[in-house]
Amino acid sequence: MGKHLVLVGGGHAHLTLLTHFDRFTGGGCRATVISRSAYHYYSGMGPGLLSDVYAPQDVRFHIRRMTEDRGGRFVEDGVTRVDPGARLLYRRHGAPIAYDVVSFNTGSSVDFDAARSLKARSVFPVKPIENLLAAREAVRRRLKSGPLRLCVAGGGPAGIELSANLRSLVRREGGEAEIVLLAGSRLLSHFPGRRLRTCVKKELRRQEVTMVEGLRLAGLDDQSVTLSDGSTRPVDLLLLATGTRPSRIFRDSGLPVGDDGGLLVDDTLRAVDHPEIFGGGDCIAFGPRPLPRIGVHAVRQNPVLLNNLTAALMDRGALQPYKPQRSCLLILNMGDGRGILFKNGIAWRGRWAFRIKDWIDRNFMKKFQVSGETG
Repeated sequence: MGKHLVLVGGGHAHLTLLTHFDRFTGGGCRATVISRSAYHYYSGMGPGLLSDVYAPQDVRFHIRRMTEDRGGRFVEDGVTRVDPGARLLYRRHGAPIAYDVVSFNTGSSVDFDAARSLKARSVFPVKPIENLLAAREAVRRRLKSGPLRLCVAGGGPAGIELSANLRSLVRREGGEAEIVLLAGSRLLSHFPGRRLRTCVKKELRRQEVTMVEGLRLAGLDDQSVTLSDGSTRPVDLLLLATGTRPSRIFRDSGLPVGDDGGLLVDDTLRAVDHPEIFGGGDCIAFGPRPLPRIGVHAVRQNPVLLNNLTAALMDRGALQPYKPQRSCLLILNMGDGRGILFKNGIAWRGRWAFRIKDWIDRNFMKKFQVSGETG
């Protein structure tokens, strides 16, 4: 029996691997994907999913079919722990799965523990992206009973896009809502320069979003949010975009991790001290230098992981390094068909910016939607 490749998670960094799975299954290897869902949703189009610009089938990949169509095995489950000595993956349900080589692309979750104990009807962490579909339907349903008080926590790109697209959704439904963005210490605090913040603030005013800076989300319940100064605000629905963190899988398994608990990898995306373990996307800590958790890195890690897993499993070629860009293109979806484009300290806003983003996103989807996403 041939060597066994296991992919844990069907996220952005594994998409090229999935479209080339027959390279492994046709080369005498066994190949398995373990994922909590048969679908993977593309985060870059999540805000448009919230505002109903995109339907669910527009923004998802059918990773079960991608796997099985190319001779692999799909297991719908989650991994809770790794035993690197025995090369075993322990699951939530069922027996452990053995591997020869494993790659992790398990993403990240919203970093706010209080949300875990609350009812899903009022609080929606933005990861996984499917939560935005549930939030959309909740807003639609509740608007039928009258005006809403909506809140988004998080002053980064995700919080900005979600605030603007909430307004687009409310307008599309013909309803009324107060929308508040809790931006933390400062809007876009990790981005240099004032030009981008100026453009964002203008677009948020256009979308009648109230922005609160200098205060953080400190607590919440089903009817209100508590801010860092002790004040409270009533809310009917809250979207959490307060930053993300990797799962505890790696720390709990005794694997080398970065400061945030992500799997510590070298420049070839291979785990430090464990040459049979790889990873990409939000769940890793990139050893050479910290990387922001943005989708472009996961997407660009695709060919590197394909090459390096082939080399590790089938002894074909040498490992390649991942060389991250120093500057990445950022385009924000600001709702109502408008966007903000930011590159090298320069920002532009308008409808043409969103058209560029939409074209890039739809072409990315076409590249990997190869297995019946509408099913």
